[in-house]
Amino acid sequence: MTTMNNTDPLLGHVLDGRYEILRKLARGGMATVYLATDRRLTRTVAVKVMHNDLGGDQDFASRFDREARAAARLSHPNVVSVFDQGMDEGRPYMVMEYVEGSTLRHLITREAPMAPQRALDLLIPVTAAVAAAHEAGIIHRDLKPENVLISTRGQIKVADFGLARAVTAHTATAQGMLIGTVSYIAPELVTHGHADTRCDVYALGILAFEMLTGKKPHTGDSPIQVAYSHVHNEITAPSASAPVQWRDTRSGVPPYLDALVQAAAARQPAERPADAKVLLDHLRQARAALEQGVMDDPLLTARMRETTLDSATQLTEAVPALAPSVPEEVQKTATLRFTPSTPISPSHPGAADGMPYYDSRPLPSPSAVPLQQHRQRKHRRGAVSLVVLLLVTALVGVGAWYFLAGRFTTTPDFGNLTQEKAAALAAQNGLGIAWAQEFSETVPVGKVTRTDPAAGDRVLRGGTVTAFLSKGPERYAVPSLTNRTPEDAEAQLVAAHLVRGKDHEVYDESIDAGLVVSGSIEAGQLVKPGTKVDLNISRGPAPVKVISFKNKPFADAQTYYQNAGLIVQRADDAFSSTIDAGNVISSDPKVGSSVEKGGTITLTVSKGPEMVTVPGVYLMTVEDATAALKKAGFKVKVDRSRQLVGRVAYADPRSGTQAPKGSTVWLIVG
Repeated sequence: MTTMNNTDPLLGHVLDGRYEILRKLARGGMATVYLATDRRLTRTVAVKVMHNDLGGDQDFASRFDREARAAARLSHPNVVSVFDQGMDEGRPYMVMEYVEGSTLRHLITREAPMAPQRALDLLIPVTAAVAAAHEAGIIHRDLKPENVLISTRGQIKVADFGLARAVTAHTATAQGMLIGTVSYIAPELVTHGHADTRCDVYALGILAFEMLTGKKPHTGDSPIQVAYSHVHNEITAPSASAPVQWRDTRSGVPPYLDALVQAAAARQPAERPADAKVLLDHLRQARAALEQGVMDDPLLTARMRETTLDSATQLTEAVPALAPSVPEEVQKTATLRFTPSTPISPSHPGAADGMPYYDSRPLPSPSAVPLQQHRQRKHRRGAVSLVVLLLVTALVGVGAWYFLAGRFTTTPDFGNLTQEKAAALAAQNGLGIAWAQEFSETVPVGKVTRTDPAAGDRVLRGGTVTAFLSKGPERYAVPSLTNRTPEDAEAQLVAAHLVRGKDHEVYDESIDAGLVVSGSIEAGQLVKPGTKVDLNISRGPAPVKVISFKNKPFADAQTYYQNAGLIVQRADDAFSSTIDAGNVISSDPKVGSSVEKGGTITLTVSKGPEMVTVPGVYLMTVEDATAALKKAGFKVKVDRSRQLVGRVAYADPRSGTQAPKGSTVWLIVG
């Protein structure tokens, strides 16, 4: 990462009163990336702020807003999340998840060429992220190692979904230049300027080749030569460029992986997998074959060249055939100019937004001057050469203009039009129209939500625009979750495009412990995708609380606890001077505790007081009589009200009778 520049006016600034800019992470030709703190949610985020020259364009600002919203809809573990977007003092910005780590470029520089299994382990999550975007109707358009982030924990995330489109539309229309990183740009973007899902597939194929071989398949002395190679040359099999020591070994590139990479990076869009979902399926099959030690399988090799899984996976119509080849003069003289950039990581170069662009300004042909030198006299050589050079430059400039800009027009605004009116508008502008469908929260059913290319984007004259018709708000019915395991319930929610929320344990008499009683949202209710549904999970029947039956009949306590689902046991009866015989003295567990249904409670029942014979104390001294009575378990009181002879005349209760142990015996002194 680049170091903080203390002169940057945004450092310490708070965007929209919420995002405090801490330090600069990277700067590119289109934007600067900052580390920031979200004051509202107290979390660290990355903020990409567009440069002032972009923010001043209202069309770009609205397009940026639209594309940022589209990217924010993506929810995938391998996609850098877009949290927010806005405008601060005329500068559009985008708030994203901050991923601490490095990029795939750093890893390629350090490890490539990679063993096939290692390359696929990295490429599969990247492709999964792109597949999720394609299913959401989003094309990345600028896939490259610099846009693949690898966290310190090894998590792989793809960044800048939606941003490439917004920036491309602005620079293409405002400057007449082609956007895209030249090493990974699809041929049709060079010749037609039209992007669909197969442009991303192409970039993934080039990326796979680079990881397997440590080389880029298309090279040249200048960017325009690289672009020319994309248009005119098929890539070679990765195995032919892999290290010699890998060939004919378990670490070598098998034929089916060669076929897959070459299919993904085919010049003709129709020969590539239709989208990233199809490519992902092929990559997983190749990975499984590698894990099983399969190095050659003709059937699998043929499977890798298939472009679809089935008819339902086709997202768009086939892209028209490539335009005529790039004129040799244009190839020699047109230049590809890159925007200045600051490295994203100290270990590798790359712009923060990664947006190179074509500059059609011609350069003088090096061969023209020598030809003129041999034909002219010495005193006229300079002047004639200049005239010839200017003529060649003019012709090349016109050719370059037509090649890069003149063949294009802009897409009309089809927003909120019916299918019939949209078709009429396309015909009026000399464009073909293809149809697709998507959900919309705001656009009525049957009307156009958006187009690809978007309104104002350039499109090849006579080309085709894909119009998306609204299916209305995206809603899904909450499935019935009762009596399912939590795992099964979660699978049902995922299948319904919903999310498992928190788990809550509840007691239930009818649902076995561990199974779902209900969800927090009633089954059948229509909700937005991604809605969280909490699960109420049964703990079984509620436990029985022990209540007091002290000095109450045992039969009453027994009936109550048996009806509550407990097993009642009777302990040995015990004497009690305070509890009537047959009544409950105590329980185990104690009063106030709980017992699970089916458990046991033990009750102790009173036998009444213990009866003891009053010992004979006649004519004993008071002291001796008291000792004898206490020994027998009685309490003693003395009545000296009659006379004070000092001998016991009699006892009450009388000696020889039965009295409750612990009761009081009166001694009459006479």
